[in-house]
Amino acid sequence: MIAADTSTWIAFFQGESGADIELLDQALRDKQVVMVPVVLTELLSDAKLPAEVAKILSQLPLMEIDAGYWQRAGELRAKVSAKRHKERLGHALIAQSCADRGISLLTREGDFRAFAATGALHLVV
Repeated sequence: MIAADTSTWIAFFQGESGADIELLDQALRDKQVVMVPVVLTELLSDAKLPAEVAKILSQLPLMEIDAGYWQRAGELRAKVSAKRHKERLGHALIAQSCADRGISLLTREGDFRAFAATGALHLVV
């Protein structure tokens, strides 16, 4: 199983190329993609998102959030912040969702490297 960050989904739907897009495409064909709740929220927040795309995204299996998730996400964000790295809230929530499930994350955003450096997140590409 694999998850994709908002940046990779946007690039995918815009027809861009890249290793992350190829991996996402293959994982979708193999039914090996799970949706991060925060990523789904970010994608559905686009008022211009075509209804058919929203439907496809909403049909993907959604990661569950376990008890203590919010505390773990806050602690992860604090670890990253203590090292003086960017630690956007949305990224912390995405990173923690993946870490809790042991799911690797496809992303185009370098900010996630700080979360991976804590050992909590595995990045692909």
